[in-house]
Amino acid sequence: MAIITGLIGTTLFNRFMEGGALFMSLVLICLLISFYFTVKSVFNIKTNIEISRKMLKHIKDSGSLGLALGVMGSFIGLITAFDVLEATGEANPSIIAGGLKVALLSTLFGLFTYSVSKFSILILRIIQK
Repeated sequence: MAIITGLIGTTLFNRFMEGGALFMSLVLICLLISFYFTVKSVFNIKTNIEISRKMLKHIKDSGSLGLALGVMGSFIGLITAFDVLEATGEANPSIIAGGLKVALLSTLFGLFTYSVSKFSILILRIIQK
């Protein structure tokens, strides 16, 4: 079991680094902020429902920001790949594949962040009623 966990952890870390450390880190921060506001909302459901409802907006905003940063990272990855193509003058498939991988990984992580935040909002709205 430890071997499988190590392989998955190593693979996820490698994908994280391949996606571009800057934008992937920013999207990760948005995901963690979304988790923070979700937990804060859950703890305030019984004591102060108004604070819990205000947290929903923060969860929505952090998820949307994560999605926007992921898409922006994908455009930067594509632009970088095209810059290299322009500089070398030849269409090397490995260069194109590398740029597309960066574009897809950052967008995928942004979509994951957005989906988690929307799912959290859905569950919290059900609990609040």
